[in-house]
Amino acid sequence: MDHTPAWLINSFIYLSAAVFAVPLSKALGLGAIIGYLAAGMAIGPWGLGLVTNVQDILHFAEFGVVLMLFLVGLELEPRRLWNMRRPIFGWGGLQVLGCAAVLTTVAMLAGIEWRIALVAALGLALSSTAIALQIMTDRNMLPTTSGQATFSILLFQDVAAIPILALLPLLGAGMAGAVAAQADTSPWLEFARIVLVIAGIVLGGRLLLRPLFRWIARSRTPEIFTAASLLLVVGIAALMQLVGLSMALGAFLAGVLLAESEYRRELETDIEPFKGLLLGLFFIAVGMSIDFGVLIAAPGTMALIVLGFLLIKAMVIYGVGSAMKLPLQDRAVFTLLLAQGGEFAFVVFQAAAGAKVFPPETASLLIGAVALSMLLSPLLLVAVDKWLLPRFASRKRVTLEEISEQQEAPVLIAGFGRYGQIVTRMMLAEGFACTVLDHDSEMVEVARSFGNQVFYGDATRLDLLRTAGAAQARVLVVAVDDVEQSLKIVDLAHSHFPNLQIVARARDVTHWNKLRDRNVMLVQRELFESSLRSARSVLELLGHSPLDADTSARRFRKHNLELFEKMHPHYQDRAKLIAVVKEGRQQLEEQMAQERMERAQRKAERPAQTADESQA
Repeated sequence: MDHTPAWLINSFIYLSAAVFAVPLSKALGLGAIIGYLAAGMAIGPWGLGLVTNVQDILHFAEFGVVLMLFLVGLELEPRRLWNMRRPIFGWGGLQVLGCAAVLTTVAMLAGIEWRIALVAALGLALSSTAIALQIMTDRNMLPTTSGQATFSILLFQDVAAIPILALLPLLGAGMAGAVAAQADTSPWLEFARIVLVIAGIVLGGRLLLRPLFRWIARSRTPEIFTAASLLLVVGIAALMQLVGLSMALGAFLAGVLLAESEYRRELETDIEPFKGLLLGLFFIAVGMSIDFGVLIAAPGTMALIVLGFLLIKAMVIYGVGSAMKLPLQDRAVFTLLLAQGGEFAFVVFQAAAGAKVFPPETASLLIGAVALSMLLSPLLLVAVDKWLLPRFASRKRVTLEEISEQQEAPVLIAGFGRYGQIVTRMMLAEGFACTVLDHDSEMVEVARSFGNQVFYGDATRLDLLRTAGAAQARVLVVAVDDVEQSLKIVDLAHSHFPNLQIVARARDVTHWNKLRDRNVMLVQRELFESSLRSARSVLELLGHSPLDADTSARRFRKHNLELFEKMHPHYQDRAKLIAVVKEGRQQLEEQMAQERMERAQRKAERPAQTADESQA
């Protein structure tokens, strides 16, 4: 081990910790971020002590946040970003200034000196872009109103970190030295440098980046395109760092400039794996950075700071969410995403200690509080998901009476989603009465508002099936989304209504096989027919005549249905199943090749026949 490079050992430690902790955390329903943070605590200085250079790792792993902001920028076209300017500076400014003002006031009332109170409040007012964006991505929240509101505020916080850092030397004990240093370096010169760098990024993105990527793409070397993508992000991050701006903000700006590029999707594909790994490493580093020594030395003070600033920020942010008129059920998640401390607070507090605004011990205490808040936030979100949001859902849910009158329609349809609606409409158009059951009260209300007669009830209950007329009906259509419910309905029908014919919807191949195990012969895969129609359209666009395209689609359909019948007896024997699939695929390819030859031969014979007819 003496000759093993340190980077190899550390890589093994990080990957092992992540591979063990993250799946376990997700299995417990706590999410991936908690797993990464727990892994960091386990291998850090206060855990097993396997890693000690925490700050170096944290600085390196921050590049994961930079890559994340670049990918977010790729999803925002410049026009859309310009339309967001009011929420970014309006609501973002209100959140940062509001939280900072209340935190400063409370700290000063507690007897803390005003400079320390102000800097601590400004740092604690910021939120974790990394955690918030990761959670919103996992929940697909970014396109929603609350997701856009959260993102706007996070973007303003990235901008606000710059003046906060610039303020520190003026508040520090070395104020005279700071003023003298600023006298040597003109603030106008600094401002000009910043403007020039941002203008260079904007103009370069508009004029140079697309031709550059086009030229690189012509080389047809995927790894060089990936290298160019990383080089772009690293270069812009370095430029922004050079003039004292946020690296993440620069990467975001570059992403926005490339949002309309034809290489947008390829850039996303190339950057995504690096972003995921480095972001995971960032969360591990945050877990390692929690100073349990400070927590042990002053547990009461630490608990007071963490709970105090989380509660104060939550109250202000909830008020901001109310002013923004966010949906009531979204405000809790919106509040928790922004109430936690953020990674920029580490930079602010370390810089404040360097500027002698407060002693290093205070900086360690505040950094520990921020790190603990980043740990608590995902846990609080789990609690909100399990106990608070279901209450909103139940409050919003309409209470409906279950089906109670005996029905006698010949067709019984379980489920009125996309699939069930089409079946129902066609039966009614042909004059056949239908009894439709659905257990989603909101769906039933919406369906009734459009004039549809849909009964509220759970088709997995035998008593409701009897009331819905299953004993008298001729056909049962199982159109529910949930696979287990679908199979339960089929089992009930076979056991208690043996004369009832069943037509069932299959979500996937596994569901299809389980329905066939239950002797349901009329099973329709929900995407199969629409996929065949799309394939037929593609063939026509590629030059096939409508007749040839339709013939090919019908041939493929017939072959696929026959192949499924052959596969079904062996679907639990993987080796045999693979052999059947390969054999069927080969037969289809040979058959299609033969048909292509015959089609080409017929086309070749037509001009000759035409020539003979003209001569005659």
